[in-house]
Amino acid sequence: MGTLAGKTLFITGASRGIGLAIALRAARDGANIVIAAKSSVANPKLPGTIHSAAAAIEEAGGHALPLKVDIREEEQVRAAAAQAAEHFGGIDIVVNNASAIWLAGTAETPMKRFDLMQQVNARGTFLVTQSCLPYLKQAANPHVLMLSPPLNLDPKWFAQHTAYTIAKYGMSLCVLGMSAEFASLGIAVNALWPRTVVATAAIGMIDGVKPEQCRTPDIVADAAHAILTRPSRDYTGHFAIDDEVLRDEGITDFDRYAVKPGTPLLPDFFLD
Repeated sequence: MGTLAGKTLFITGASRGIGLAIALRAARDGANIVIAAKSSVANPKLPGTIHSAAAAIEEAGGHALPLKVDIREEEQVRAAAAQAAEHFGGIDIVVNNASAIWLAGTAETPMKRFDLMQQVNARGTFLVTQSCLPYLKQAANPHVLMLSPPLNLDPKWFAQHTAYTIAKYGMSLCVLGMSAEFASLGIAVNALWPRTVVATAAIGMIDGVKPEQCRTPDIVADAAHAILTRPSRDYTGHFAIDDEVLRDEGITDFDRYAVKPGTPLLPDFFLD
């Protein structure tokens, strides 16, 4: 496996969950991590702030730049990208992890929830990538990674939560388009999605899911690390699944990622 030593990663939503796990895995290599998230003050319902994440990243061996950013706000995002590039001397990798979720049918989805998901998931991913693009063009092995699913147009993935599916697929459509658009620049654009539900704060949104039916965020972090260390000109436009990526890296024991080994795992959304 390659290393992310000395690389600068701009990660949205890195104050907790999968975003933080990806940050900590890179930090163990000695990477620079820009924590672009909006949690700057502790919330009793959602653990983790940009400052607690920064402390954990430094402790793991990385260098952290915590930036309070609402990725719905264009000026904040552009300023954060510029500050990150100035602080660390560039941006090598963008991880579009920030995401809003509301799992409800059409009648039960308030428009403010619809708007939030579109603004964070689809528009936020587009804006962050666009803002970091000038710096990615200067990088040696530039990667953009979306935490979004393969584009599966089976209506069953829309029927229960059309608004959420549209917003998540918006991120995946960015992968489809940008990977082709940036191919000549050598900038890789890929999606990564977990095979099973992952134990994060977001599972509280899914009825009846217990943590012991999940894997830990570390499986996604290890898969992201594998993707982000690949040559960007050789690996782009993929809709990768975490355990498939790791299998390609020679990893066969996935029990280590189970919250409770031996318990049947719940498959994630959008995967048949």
